[in-house]
Amino acid sequence: MRAPIAVAILTAATALAACLPAHDARTVSLRLRGNVADASVTVDDRYVGALAYVAKRGVALPPGPHRVTVERAGYFAWDRLVDAKAEPVLLEVKLEPVPD
Repeated sequence: MRAPIAVAILTAATALAACLPAHDARTVSLRLRGNVADASVTVDDRYVGALAYVAKRGVALPPGPHRVTVERAGYFAWDRLVDAKAEPVLLEVKLEPVPD
């Protein structure tokens, strides 16, 4: 009696998995180094943390193009378009102060 139920559940789960879009679990590591540790880092307009945090921990990105922005009051914004591929991405960020 239990075998037919197990087979039915397994068949239903397999059919459901076939209907769902494929999930790509690959990610690319993004690391930043820079001169203003408390600057804000955004990736694709989403805040990910302070520059010091991203330098230490990194950010996992799906492969493809991403816009990386680093900002801090009193400095010109730093903005780059990055194409994340199979290898880790390491960016050097040098924020320039806004002149008085």
